[in-house]
Amino acid sequence: MMTVVEDRYDPVKPERSPGRKFLMVVLMGFLITIPLFTVWLLNYDRQSQSETAQQSIVSGWGGQQVFAGPQIVLPYQAKTTESVEQNGKTVTRTNIVTRELFVAPELVKLDSRLNTETKKRAIYEVIVYDTAITGSAVFKLPDDLDRYGVTRDQIDFSRAELRFGLSDARGLAGDNKVTVNGEALELQPGKGLGATGNSGFFAFVDGSALESGMVEATFDVRFKGNQSLTIAPNAGQTEWTVQSKWPHPSFAGSFLPESRTINADGFEAKYVITNLALGTSLIATDAGQQVQPMRAKDMSYSGSEYGNASAASATVDLIQPVDLYGQVDRAAKYGFLIIGFTFVAFLLFDLIGGVRISSVQYILVGVALVLFFVLLLAFAEIIGFALAYIAASVATIGLITAYSASVLSSWRRASIIGGLLAGLYGAIYILLSLEAYSLLIGSLLIFVALAGVMFVTRRLDWSATISRPRA
Repeated sequence: MMTVVEDRYDPVKPERSPGRKFLMVVLMGFLITIPLFTVWLLNYDRQSQSETAQQSIVSGWGGQQVFAGPQIVLPYQAKTTESVEQNGKTVTRTNIVTRELFVAPELVKLDSRLNTETKKRAIYEVIVYDTAITGSAVFKLPDDLDRYGVTRDQIDFSRAELRFGLSDARGLAGDNKVTVNGEALELQPGKGLGATGNSGFFAFVDGSALESGMVEATFDVRFKGNQSLTIAPNAGQTEWTVQSKWPHPSFAGSFLPESRTINADGFEAKYVITNLALGTSLIATDAGQQVQPMRAKDMSYSGSEYGNASAASATVDLIQPVDLYGQVDRAAKYGFLIIGFTFVAFLLFDLIGGVRISSVQYILVGVALVLFFVLLLAFAEIIGFALAYIAASVATIGLITAYSASVLSSWRRASIIGGLLAGLYGAIYILLSLEAYSLLIGSLLIFVALAGVMFVTRRLDWSATISRPRA
């Protein structure tokens, strides 16, 4: 007698509802953003290493220079009073102290040319320059000097000093020249100006001509620096002309040039700054605020102040045409778009196309998408951002397309995924290039994608349970 064994398994295999699968894919997308966040940290770390390497390259060259002056400094005698307790009584004492009077020029003209070169070490490079600031300055004491609390008979004109400020005096060359009323002066180290943190140099000068007339100074100051040059204006009128063959300048600080010309052969900019715009007097009894050497990328506009600049300044920044770490950082911020669109495409094949895709396969594809940004950063440090973007895109698209052919059981379906990724990477590159319109284009891209998904899934019952025939 034959025994019949009944198959107790259903011919179909139940699965999660479309709604539950959608929530699962969203959860996996959020999990993939964790390694995407580590890419941002990696990019920040590499950028910090790059800045450290750049500083080591130029450690003996000269820093981001701030130039100030010239100013004539006059010592004068001032009376001070203090109250002290003596034998149970309050006694007022008068002391004579020596202080300094800072006299800014009525007119200063500066002319500088930045001779640039690029220094490299391994994969890192930095822009350095040497320059000569030639100029002239005219000094005169105001007729109403006593309004500033100082009279001419208090001043010791024989001990006058002509001071220049330079934030990193290591960059000074050895052939600097300064003359006052046609007489060459011997320069001394130190005793700079407050704008440069008292770093710089000075010369003793006979200030007797200033007592009753004018003092004219001419100078030729040569020094080296890197990446940016900042001028701290302090005069009745400051006229600064700066030229260079570097074709990628950026102008920042409290003042922008009156005119500028930029082309492939370099740039030229002209500044005209008055003390009315500065809001400072030509006579001061204090050294003034220090100006920090800064670059254009470090400055942000907020209210009436530019960045963290502590005093008025004009900055010329010699920038690289492509900030690769900034580009990689911006590209990584669009990573959620690439991951989201790719996961949605796989989900549609899963729900509508009848292809079963497991959670592990979603995660592997997500990891490959994140790896794109690691490849982009690694290649960009070697071959530049544009070529790195192409190389990383081709590698990632090829890997995911080949894997999709197996997951989706069709090269035709895999080619759709590959085309989607190619379009996404192309769109992201356009977004990076059109920075001003990136938000608009990105918003429209998301809107169109959402509309497409809503149209394709408009008849899908998200709460129903999908049953697929058993293999």
